[in-house]
Amino acid sequence: MTREQSKTDGKEALFEAIAMLQDSPEVASFLTDLCTPQELKAFAERWAIARLLDQGKKSYREISVQTGASTTTVTRVARFLNDEPNQGYQIILKKRTHNHHH
Repeated sequence: MTREQSKTDGKEALFEAIAMLQDSPEVASFLTDLCTPQELKAFAERWAIARLLDQGKKSYREISVQTGASTTTVTRVARFLNDEPNQGYQIILKKRTHNHHH
């Protein structure tokens, strides 16, 4: 196995582990063990930015001020939200909208 394959397999194993988590407390426990406090803060910040961008009511600058993130980070999240093919943010945003209507 090449080094590149083992890196990919490592990511796959991580994704599978995350998919096994059942609820918010399990996710919280796993991510708290897995990540540094700074990494968790960065994840939370990006998710807050994605939610604000999805609402479409604020400028990048306003979102930057509200979240404490740089406008570069806001722009990067916007790119992944709107332009990138994996649509990871969109998957969860749609699930949230669907769950709020039930």
